[in-house]
Formats: sequence, C-alpha cells, structure tokens
Amino acid sequence: MENRKGGRLVDRPEFKTKPQPITFLAKDKVNQAIEIMSEKNYGSVVIVDSKDKVIGIVTGRDIVKKLVKNNMSPKTTKLEEIMTSNPRVANENDNVIDWLRIMSNDRFRRLPVVDENGKIKVIFTQGDFVSYTWPDLIFHASQLAKASFMKGFSINTMLIMMLIYGVAMIAAIKAFV
Repeated sequence: MENRKGGRLVDRPEFKTKPQPITFLAKDKVNQAIEIMSEKNYGSVVIVDSKDKVIGIVTGRDIVKKLVKNNMSPKTTKLEEIMTSNPRVANENDNVIDWLRIMSNDRFRRLPVVDENGKIKVIFTQGDFVSYTWPDLIFHASQLAKASFMKGFSINTMLIMMLIYGVAMIAAIKAFV
C-alpha cells in the first residue's frame, strides 16, 4: 500500500481538532452518560477500566436498543449492562485506509483511537474519513477525463460524479445510523 501524507490516523487533521472523548467506568450509571452525551451532543462515551484502557463503548443506539427497549432504568442500570464490550480499537499510528475498510466491512461507525500506552485519544467516525477519499475520487475522475474514449468528458460531468459520490457517502453513513 502506498504511504501517502496523512496515511496514519494521527496525521489526520481531525485527530488534533476533535474533542477529548468522555470516559466512564463500567460501574457508572447510564444516566450519567446520557446527561454528558446530551450536554455535549456526543454520539458515544468510552468505557475504561481502572488503568484507563478501553473496555467498551456506549452509543446512542446502545441506549435505545438495550436500555429503552427493555424498559431498564438509566438511574439504576450500569454502563457495563448496555455497553458494547471489547470494541475494535485502533492505534494512532495505524493506517487510515485499513480502518476505513474494516469499519465498512464490519459495519461499525465509531472507532476509539489510543496511543502507544492504550490511552484513549480520540474517536473517529466514518464521516471523519470522507475527506480522505476525495483526493482519490478527483484523481480517478481526472484519469477518466484524460482517457481517449472519453474525449467529450466535461468538467460538468466530473462535478456531477463528485456530487453523486458525496450523496452516496452521506447515504452510506446514514444507513449505519
């Protein structure tokens, strides 16, 4: 695989600009997580052990499907009862494209990213990777434009292709919601 600039997760501009993930212990109550998620407009919280290692994640979907659907009380239910245990976790030096493929194939949207000590640094979502794919799209579209059988290929066609790609990416992301 080519090693292009921005290829590692830590090299992505989003890595430095995304807010610090909110962490909780497994024994904490769900209502505490809901309050913070609502206040900060976060889609998830990370569950860590006593050494701050990631052991789970709780998303809005977990709250709906496991807590609300089962009529559990957020005041008495512990996060460990509804969390997704042992989520896939990336290292900050891992390759962006590798994780984009894994997330797409395994159908999950949130990727906790840790440093070399296993401490949570950021949560990437599939939407964070969209900007990484645009240069590839533009490159391939320009190659199509140069192809001899496409002599009539116009800039308008390329823009329409980019628009269709954008709509398709948004639809794909919404499909996981």
